[in-house]
Amino acid sequence: MPQALTDIGLPIALILIMIGVGLSLTPVDFTRVFKQPKSFIIGALCQMLLLPLVAIVIIALTELSGELAIGLFVLALCPGGTTSNLYSYLAKADVGLSVTLTAIIGFVTPFTIPLLTAWAITFYSGGEAQIKLPIVITWLKLMVVTVIPVLIGMVIRAKWQAFAHRAQPFVSGFSVSVLALVILSICIKLGQKLVDFAILTGPAVIALNIITMGLGYLAGKLLLSNEAQSRTITLEVGLQNGTLALLVTSSMLHSNAMSIAPSIYSLFMFISASLFTLIVSKKDKALATNSA
Repeated sequence: MPQALTDIGLPIALILIMIGVGLSLTPVDFTRVFKQPKSFIIGALCQMLLLPLVAIVIIALTELSGELAIGLFVLALCPGGTTSNLYSYLAKADVGLSVTLTAIIGFVTPFTIPLLTAWAITFYSGGEAQIKLPIVITWLKLMVVTVIPVLIGMVIRAKWQAFAHRAQPFVSGFSVSVLALVILSICIKLGQKLVDFAILTGPAVIALNIITMGLGYLAGKLLLSNEAQSRTITLEVGLQNGTLALLVTSSMLHSNAMSIAPSIYSLFMFISASLFTLIVSKKDKALATNSA
């Protein structure tokens, strides 16, 4: 993989993505936690606890090991992004809850990712890891590329709201383009190993996505009895920030093998989220027809 793409292009893409997140946020999005504490807590637990736990179970069941297992676990530690907000709108979910979860969890994960990734490296490499993750330096890097850009985006929105709305599509488009180039570069770099790694990791990645989305929806229905919020939680746990995962695996840990799971997930999550949105949209139309 061209070194400049991972060391320069990927961080810039992530910074722009997080600025895009900030462009969609206002201070009200943070105070909403106190107005809807139950839905936020359930959504946050599904995102930050359910995802990693399911990832650990899937890794054990599929017998993934080494860098492939670490890559899947790193992915499960990452927050959602603006994509989940967009799909929440399309699926007629609770967009406010989606934005709040994206905002708050995005501020928390820079602290949790370095610690839990360091544990995963030790655990899944059998204590003989050649790869080391300096926790403090990683935390500082994640703060620079995630938290600070979000704050910059919020300041831009507060001062130049019209510009913020116009800029969002361009920011998202550029970021997706860089992400696609990174995934393509990983595939080229792996060469013959790509098929083997994809066969080993693909089922685990798909299982993680589908199972967590199903459990997220079930948790919302059982604990909240709110269809819109159930849809939001489903999409929040199903749409991870793959760019952030790739930054950790390819730019910080310099591992193409670790990057396989985030790469496959970054592609598959759009399929599952689109299918989910299509299903719930048809459900809404059927209900509207029956009630007419």
